Amino acid sequence: MSADFRPASAVIVGGASGIGLALAKRLAGDGLQVVVGDLPGLALDRVAAIEGVHALPCDAADMAAIDTFASEACEILGQVDLVFNNAGVSGPKGKVWEVDPERARAHFDINFWGVWHGIRAFAPRLIAQDTPSAIYNTGSENSWFCAVRETPAYIAAKHAVLGLSESLREDLPAHVHAGTIIPGWVFTPLGPERFMKFGMDVEEYISLIMPQILARRRFVVSHGYNKVRIAQRLDALNDSFDQYALPPDQDIQHDVQSVMAQWRAAAAQGRDDPKE
Repeated sequence: MSADFRPASAVIVGGASGIGLALAKRLAGDGLQVVVGDLPGLALDRVAAIEGVHALPCDAADMAAIDTFASEACEILGQVDLVFNNAGVSGPKGKVWEVDPERARAHFDINFWGVWHGIRAFAPRLIAQDTPSAIYNTGSENSWFCAVRETPAYIAAKHAVLGLSESLREDLPAHVHAGTIIPGWVFTPLGPERFMKFGMDVEEYISLIMPQILARRRFVVSHGYNKVRIAQRLDALNDSFDQYALPPDQDIQHDVQSVMAQWRAAAAQGRDDPKE
């Protein structure tokens, strides 16, 4: 655990089943006060029975509902130290050109916009607290490669969550951390049990990721074979760069971060052009 980060409270959007539920149980068992938001129903009712966990109805796809949930969660907890944007469902199956675009958009409403909504609701609150905190967005191994064929909406949404999390990191002050949780194959209700049961036990998974969460890691990982699949993609990318791109030392004038740093330095010195 970071010396300056000892969370006492957590909010989990999408915590009535699977990884979110296991995380709520572990955090509450460790003494944290936890608020879980999820769709109303029996699953959320069962969460409410867990000691140390408050359960509130919340639709991650609805920005107004997330705003209301955030206000209620903050009222219950007083201060929020951890936020988990974890709401997610499996996507429509089929090849890209076979999937109904409206079903894909509905999927993005939960798996991507649900994360965006959670960030929009909680990030300003965490910034205003001015104490160490963290926002974790649940991506997937499918944020980095295509683990399951013919799930284009799910894979695209999880790639988008990774990009959103990385962008968020650039916008936050130092006391608010942002990270991406990258589950591999875990036994949850996300897919058919006959398939999902071969995944990692969810309690084992939580034990692997908890130290990383408390250490405020940028990427929270678990399944080591993911490195092999990610390397396959990066090898192909690097091969193209090696064969066709300008060498880095010849292309630094086109590196956006380097150029923007020069512009900021020039502006700090009262100059309009860094080349002056």
